[in-house]
Amino acid sequence: MTLTEATEARAAAAGAPGKRSYVQRIFSEIAPRYDLLNHLLSAGIDRWWRRLAIAQLGWERHPTGWYLDLCAGTLDVGTALSKRPGFAGHVVAADFAEPMLRAGDGKAPRSVLAPVVADALALPIANDSCDGAIVAFGIRNVANLDAGLKEVLRLLVPGARFVILELSTPQSAIIRAAYRFYFHEVMPVIGRIISGHRTAYKYLPESVANFPETTALAAQMRAAGFVNVQFSTLSFGIAAMHVGEKFTTTAVDGTR
Repeated sequence: MTLTEATEARAAAAGAPGKRSYVQRIFSEIAPRYDLLNHLLSAGIDRWWRRLAIAQLGWERHPTGWYLDLCAGTLDVGTALSKRPGFAGHVVAADFAEPMLRAGDGKAPRSVLAPVVADALALPIANDSCDGAIVAFGIRNVANLDAGLKEVLRLLVPGARFVILELSTPQSAIIRAAYRFYFHEVMPVIGRIISGHRTAYKYLPESVANFPETTALAAQMRAAGFVNVQFSTLSFGIAAMHVGEKFTTTAVDGTR
């Protein structure tokens, strides 16, 4: 990896103006190996995290409704939701890296799971039309987090939930040290070897390091207009799950 490439990855992770184009490019380039690396680098625990996030979506209240899988990638979340027993609704899977969506094509019938090439900041979805939204390991890649949160709020029906599943930094000093060594030293090497991409798995850990901590993200969700904002940490703080709702007249904000 050249100094220019390393600088580009670091700048994108920090939210530089070129972040959008960089993220779109690298995820398009690593799409063929993305699923393999996801499961390998997380030792498969990412599947469990996704199941927990889907359980918080509250789709059982509207099993025939419309749901958004934001930054959908290779469609793992949308597929898992579409296959839940009792689910009879539809999932719109939006991502601006078309090769990622193509890599997940066939995981679920298109009559239930519809992939859409779209930017998270300008979704082609009507106001107040989604009964829930979820994003797994993608919100940190959005070029403008505040604008992205407001865009999701726009399309939700009142009372609908938005679930964010994202990697985070553990609070325990011992776990944090081990986590950072693996994430910054081991994972980029494995990712580079398997994916063949020289910067993608350098960008990923740095993007986590630059992403707001759990309490800060909860505050940004409230500032964007979400209520009943709650969050919990998973696997010793390696990941975190945030849940917020679109305002209704009976909503009361709170945390747990």
